Amino acid sequence: MAKQYCAMDNLTFNQNNKYQVTIHFEMDDEFMTLVPPHRVYINSLIEKGIIDYYSVSMETQRCWIIVNANNKKEVNDHLQKSPLKKYWTLEIDELFVYDAQNYRLPAVQLN
Repeated sequence: MAKQYCAMDNLTFNQNNKYQVTIHFEMDDEFMTLVPPHRVYINSLIEKGIIDYYSVSMETQRCWIIVNANNKKEVNDHLQKSPLKKYWTLEIDELFVYDAQNYRLPAVQLN
């Protein structure tokens, strides 16, 4: 019997999972001097599609990052390469649901 064609047959799926990283950090005089090289590194991870989302609160000294990776070790390995790693305490949680407006179809606008 011939195999029936399924529209899903030609799709490839990225096997990476999404992880929410919460970083608590402490600052000292050296911290701010390391921010520019840290931003270069974070920007490179964003450009490679490893990081989806990056935000920092100086008020609470916390940072939140959404990372695409195969496992928590891989997430940790990426983040340990930052010049700011010695100032961090990390929490890494695998996400079950990750939804946002930019993942939705654009709103229809009638002309």
